[in-house]
Amino acid sequence: FYLTPPQVNSILKANEYSFKVPEFDGKNVSSVLGFDSNQLPANAPIEDRRSAATCLQTRGMLLGVFDGHAGCACAQAVSERLFYYIAVSLLPHETLLEIENAVESGRALLPILQWHKHPNDYFSKEASKLYFNSLRTYWQELIDLNSGETTDVREALINAFKRLDNDISLEAQVGDPNSFLNYLVLRVAFSGSTACVAHVDGVDLHVANTGDSRAMLGVQEEDGSWSAVTLSYDHNAQNEHEVERVKMEHPKSEEKSLVKQDRLLGLLMPFRAFGDVKFKWSIELQKRVVESGPDQLNDNEYTKFIPPNYYTPPYLTAEPEVIHHRLRPQDKFLVLATDGLWETMHRQDVARIVGEYLTGVHHQQPIAVGGYKVTLGQMHGLLTERRARISSVFEDQNAATHLIRHAVGNNEFGTVDHERLSKMLSLPEELARMYRDDITIIVVQFNSHVIGAYQNEE
Repeated sequence: FYLTPPQVNSILKANEYSFKVPEFDGKNVSSVLGFDSNQLPANAPIEDRRSAATCLQTRGMLLGVFDGHAGCACAQAVSERLFYYIAVSLLPHETLLEIENAVESGRALLPILQWHKHPNDYFSKEASKLYFNSLRTYWQELIDLNSGETTDVREALINAFKRLDNDISLEAQVGDPNSFLNYLVLRVAFSGSTACVAHVDGVDLHVANTGDSRAMLGVQEEDGSWSAVTLSYDHNAQNEHEVERVKMEHPKSEEKSLVKQDRLLGLLMPFRAFGDVKFKWSIELQKRVVESGPDQLNDNEYTKFIPPNYYTPPYLTAEPEVIHHRLRPQDKFLVLATDGLWETMHRQDVARIVGEYLTGVHHQQPIAVGGYKVTLGQMHGLLTERRARISSVFEDQNAATHLIRHAVGNNEFGTVDHERLSKMLSLPEELARMYRDDITIIVVQFNSHVIGAYQNEE
């Protein structure tokens, strides 16, 4: 069953979104030119989420990708709530007081974020009041704790991640008299999500990562070639430091059962995540909440079972690892993506494909055929295809779409094979998941002139 190129394009472009930063937004010239984002589902419904917003009361832009598991409920909640927690953590004391006074007296609130959203990016209206109340409690505590010092971005990111995870857990324990909301908060807490978030302000780029989505920087070298700089580390069994961290937090007697088959307690791939209260709450608390919860929760096998060798919870944290990078003029773009991309592509290839796409220049690499026996005819085909690629104007108007096309359609020679792409995109839902994961990508383009000017000022 073959899809025509227009059918392939309509599938690939269904969720694409682009935002160009206005040249002058009234406050300062931005180091971000704009961003492209896109998603390709493998699960139905898709379990990945994405978010992007400009901070209106402080400087800076927030962008993030969220990879859900055991359903999309937690990823959904984190995608719509986390940026508010980060923004509030960064606000000066006076602004927090202004916002609290406005709520007190029923006046209109200062907007905190300007969201950049695709029409498919859903927001749960039903829970907005509950979410607002939890956020308000947080900023009230920040007002009470006021030390008068300006908040460090790194600290703000860590506090926001931990606080939101704590609120997700608390809301599920308290429950809600409205049965729909009660079920919602429990679904959010019992499912889980990773998060990889970037905060860009001038030349300061901070990446906060929890789990195994990734951030990387595309750097243009002096000879025009592209290289990748890693800005996050996966929190899973492949990361020795992470395995060590988990072992340090539990008694020696559990050493053998903590990580089995490369999974936490033999079950969970990421070693850090939001939600997933099965790996955080005591057994007593889990039983109490499930028993007093709505009937739908009792029918859910996932909530009933207790992980094996569960002795000293919590086994999981949402605390992010934060990396700070000072942008340089050669830093051209940032890619944030869920593991669906990194399972299929090496970051070096990602840097080259996006770099060439953004500059419209193909840095001619010698054709690599990686140990394959290639006939002259095939070689001729490859060279013809390369020529066609250079002469044709790129069919994608969006860098994230261009990357997804490569991630799904690349053949062993690193070029997009339409036949393969067509096959992969026409797989029925229940099969697609066996061949690939949901893929969500945000490509942020930097303004080298502005970054250079910042550097010269210093």
